[in-house]
Amino acid sequence: MIRFYLVLTLLGIFLPYGAFVPWLVSNGLDISLLLSEAAVNPISLFAWLDVLIAAVALLGFIVVDGQRHEVKYRYVAILGTLSVGVSFGLPLYLYLKEKQSLQPQP
Repeated sequence: MIRFYLVLTLLGIFLPYGAFVPWLVSNGLDISLLLSEAAVNPISLFAWLDVLIAAVALLGFIVVDGQRHEVKYRYVAILGTLSVGVSFGLPLYLYLKEKQSLQPQP
C-alpha cells in the first residue's frame, strides 16, 4: 500500500499542476480571471465547491487523526493540501501514516 500512496501522491501533484501551469504561462497570475473561469458554469462551480468541502474535511482529519496517531510531518500534508489540493494532500498523509506504521515502535 505504501507504494500505491506514493504513486498517488506524485500523480496528485503532477496532474493538477500539469493542467494549471500552461494556464498560468498563458494568463499570468490573474486571480480574477482564474476565479471567473473556475466558476464559468454550474458544473464547474459544483466541482470546485465539492473540492473545497473535501479539502476542509481533509484538513480537519489530518489535524485530529495526525495528533491521535502522532504522524510525523503531517504539517507537510496540510501544506500540500493548501498549495496543491486534496489530490496531493490525502495520499501524502496516507503515505506518511502508513510509512510510520511500518516502522518498529520503541
